[in-house]
Amino acid sequence: MSKQIAAREPMPQQDPNIRNKNFDEVALGYTSDQAIREAQRCLQCKKMPCMAGCPVEVKIPDFIKLVADGKFDEAVAKIKETNSLPAICGRVCPQEEQCEQTCVLSKREQPIAIGRLERFVADWEAANLLVNGKCDVSNARPPLDKIAKVAIVGAGPAGLTAAGELACMGYDVTIFEALHEPGGVLAYGIPPFRLPRTILSREVEYVKSLGVKIEYNAIVGKLHTLGELLNDGYSAVFIGTGAGLPQFMNIPGENLNGVYSANEYLTRINLMKAFKFPDYPTPVRVGKKVAVIGAGNVAMDGARCSLRMGAEEVAIVYRRSRTEMPARAEEIENAEAEGVEFYLLTAPIRFIGDEDGNVKAMECIRMELGEPDASGRRRPVPVEGSEFTMEVDTVVIAIGQSPNPVVRQSEPDLQTTKWGGIVTDEETGATSIPGIYAGGDAVTGAATVITAMGAGKKAARAMDKYIREQQSEK
Repeated sequence: MSKQIAAREPMPQQDPNIRNKNFDEVALGYTSDQAIREAQRCLQCKKMPCMAGCPVEVKIPDFIKLVADGKFDEAVAKIKETNSLPAICGRVCPQEEQCEQTCVLSKREQPIAIGRLERFVADWEAANLLVNGKCDVSNARPPLDKIAKVAIVGAGPAGLTAAGELACMGYDVTIFEALHEPGGVLAYGIPPFRLPRTILSREVEYVKSLGVKIEYNAIVGKLHTLGELLNDGYSAVFIGTGAGLPQFMNIPGENLNGVYSANEYLTRINLMKAFKFPDYPTPVRVGKKVAVIGAGNVAMDGARCSLRMGAEEVAIVYRRSRTEMPARAEEIENAEAEGVEFYLLTAPIRFIGDEDGNVKAMECIRMELGEPDASGRRRPVPVEGSEFTMEVDTVVIAIGQSPNPVVRQSEPDLQTTKWGGIVTDEETGATSIPGIYAGGDAVTGAATVITAMGAGKKAARAMDKYIREQQSEK
């Protein structure tokens, strides 16, 4: 007789009609009892298929077994052998497409809630004022001939991960961050109700505790070039500058007042704390009727922020159907529960302004789905004669981002793709310039936090190998 598997532990949440008016975290986290019950669902498979779905190689069955046994302090240490940002990963990584998707239970039951357990362990550590993280010394390296300096460009998830890995290997690591706060997209893109800033600060402090230094307001490509860093004593450089260049629709009226890129809109609200205006001097114009164009996680964040900023009506406008929406199912469900409306198979064709240059309406056209395009999704085709007009006074365009161009524009020898991504070796992250490595959204375009972290981890290992080879040749 097969083992009866208990139902998955639900995640406690704020009531939708309360949370859509505040920026407090939506998911409240497991209690100790809930975490133990969920961990006890794990079958402790010998082949550990869940690990194959983890870009940062967390020893998932091991830490879950420790949770099931109530050994939370040991679970913290186990996770931090390979992942220096567990509280972040547990909150924003798409586990349902990675480790949880490869969980054996997913074939006939709900998979183990790996992300929720990872979050629980990290939060338990903070609540109990412990710092149990340890560097992974399972593959001990011989000491360096001399301590080498390494530069990291960008304090986002890829950069923080690479920095933590290299610090654990014995390197003198400095991160050069263009903004006044660390985190990259974690700080400017993801709202506090998904990733509280206390959590982000806590994870950054852990990385700093490994010996990593961070220089703020330091724009590499302007203040320093990559070549200058190499000539200034840095043995290698990692580029983790992310995808901060917004994409636009190039339709009439896009320059009207009240039409934002999602990058600007979310940066003002999240990083510049416009949601606390006037305590923080960053205003943002949020009207009564807001339309967010797109259906990825960024679009969901923009829509949910709009509700919390006081909008009366918020709509997601997307040219494909619900099936093709790229956002996490959890984020779509949360947005819907909070009151966001969905205008699917709909595309804007122009924005209409008033006499003062403010957006007042948006002309749209209905779409139908045709054959699949290069993305594998069915191509949206306009329905002739289906045009209609929506009243709006704020529009947020969230249709994608491209890699930040500042670094690549300052280095003509840095090979890039036509769309701006840095060309790297897939296995090492090495670029066309010796000693320069890159990873994350700067290479792939906008992707997930965990894939950026995996790229940072992979590049750190390659940088270590490169530096040791350079030292041995001298």
